[in-house]
Amino acid sequence: MLGEEWRLHASLFGGRRFALFPLLVAALTAAGVVALVETGTSLSSVIAGLHALVFAFGLHTGSIGLVGRDAIEDLLGDVTLLVFSAHTLPISRRRLLGHFLVKDALYYSGLFLVPITAAFVVAVGQGGFGFLDLGRLWLSTTATFLLGLVVTLALVGIATRGVSGWFSIGGLSLVGGGLWYANVDVLAATPYALYAEPSVLAFSGTLALLVGTAVLGIYAYEPVDAAPTRTRVPVFTKWRRRLGDDTGLTTKTLLDVARSNGGLWKLLFSGGILFAVCVGLVELAERITGVAPSVGITFGALLGLSAFTSYNWITQYDDPTSYLRYPLGVPDLFAAKRRAMVLVGLPTAVGYFALAALLFGASAVDAVAGLLLLVGYHQYLFGLTAALAGFEPNEFLFDSLKFLLFTAAVAAVLVPVLVVGLALAPLGGTTLALLGGVGLGLLVLGELCYRYAVARWTTRLGD
Repeated sequence: MLGEEWRLHASLFGGRRFALFPLLVAALTAAGVVALVETGTSLSSVIAGLHALVFAFGLHTGSIGLVGRDAIEDLLGDVTLLVFSAHTLPISRRRLLGHFLVKDALYYSGLFLVPITAAFVVAVGQGGFGFLDLGRLWLSTTATFLLGLVVTLALVGIATRGVSGWFSIGGLSLVGGGLWYANVDVLAATPYALYAEPSVLAFSGTLALLVGTAVLGIYAYEPVDAAPTRTRVPVFTKWRRRLGDDTGLTTKTLLDVARSNGGLWKLLFSGGILFAVCVGLVELAERITGVAPSVGITFGALLGLSAFTSYNWITQYDDPTSYLRYPLGVPDLFAAKRRAMVLVGLPTAVGYFALAALLFGASAVDAVAGLLLLVGYHQYLFGLTAALAGFEPNEFLFDSLKFLLFTAAVAAVLVPVLVVGLALAPLGGTTLALLGGVGLGLLVLGELCYRYAVARWTTRLGD
């Protein structure tokens, strides 16, 4: 499995360009650590934030279970991938899934977490941080990533059990909320404690969490070897008429997502992970600076990043070249994806933004400025992703050159706004008005990126 994972990525992105990816991750991490420490952020806070991001990355990596076998068949035809081949190999599905988890832990800890940990060498000497702490940091972040991976697997597995599974998820959520409300120090028995406060409790708690959650996910997960015959109400014509969809491509896109495993809930799930990261970042910034950040500006900027995951979901289920046999062009397909983004991607982000504004009590002016930023960033990320990756946004993430361009283009417009929203609050009316203008400017810039994407990929794929 490890060899196949490497072969797949190397063949997609070129051996040399893909081999440079860990170096790029290390360089970007080192630059971020230096920038945060030099601007007054404590190293312990940086490391705590790193663990939160790594956990979110583990959740996202585990969400491959939401894609399902139906999406793989749509993309690749009638093929059997190694992770789905238990019905042809003399090995049980549970054992195969266990190997798959170990493979992901080893592969991604080497690809991401080793270079991230190595980048912290620039912090040696800061706050008592030494070379020996690098090994402890790698161990705790690897365990944190694996925890995110198995938590998603467990949630997906329980959900396959139907109504009883969803009730179980609700019960577990209530237990977690009760522990939080009772101020129980649950972090003392998590992978983060392996770095922050190493103890017997931290080690045994981490081991129990990882093993218990993995076993639960493996035994609860019950995929089918072949999709059962399903009947659907013929709603295509009705929804096409309601949407005013002349080509039918927008309707097809929405139905592809809705009828795949996880349905449209996948967008809510992805947005929820980003929302949770935003909440953690806001609370961390408030503890560091002693000042409550601007809720509208911070959440507006960060939730706009959900455009990438939304675009990934709506481009997951078809091949753009397959449309060229019809009297349709690449611009028609881009227009359909854009409209689907407006219909499902943007409302998801706006919904989470409204939730944040209510929970944190954002002022009316702050909320309006943040909403303008949200719409601007959402359009900008969509246009930028389409320009760089076309209809395959997932594939360019491991292409070192494209990833560097993407990161630089996002950081250039995101970091300054986040610094203002997190560190310079409370913001006056003039500043909020200027930031609202930034949102409108990003909206225009995103439109230009979108038009460039249409022209570029029309030339490459043919009209």
